[in-house]
Amino acid sequence: MPGPATKAPSKKAFHFPKTAETAAAEPTVSKRKSAATPAVEAAKETQGKAAQTPAKTKVKAAPVESVTAEEKVKRPKKEKVVRDSFTMPKSDYDKIGLLKQKCLANGVHVKKGELLRAGLLILERANIEQLTAAVAAVETVKTGRPGKS
Repeated sequence: MPGPATKAPSKKAFHFPKTAETAAAEPTVSKRKSAATPAVEAAKETQGKAAQTPAKTKVKAAPVESVTAEEKVKRPKKEKVVRDSFTMPKSDYDKIGLLKQKCLANGVHVKKGELLRAGLLILERANIEQLTAAVAAVETVKTGRPGKS
């Protein structure tokens, strides 16, 4: 009984393109003897020179990349977003819709959450008397989901 037969690979080995630095480090003469014409050799030399010139521009671009990396470090991290739900009277919910329409009429697209956060900013800037008066004006509602109608 014959032993296992090995099959020759069907695909060629992958050739990694050489960068200008590795091409300069290796000799330009190939290991295989080839019958290349002088025109082909001249074309290879011009490609080698063209590959070396972008290497110089890459060196100049490297400090720019390090500057952008430093800028990324300086940026503050985004604040974590919290999802919550709450109960409010229908009249207050309708006021949110009216405020959104008012903003759209003035060319500003705003979301419900953004309106609520803007209200928080206004309340935060108010003095304690204004804040307590605004809280007292709001009626308390039963928490939880509304019953089925």
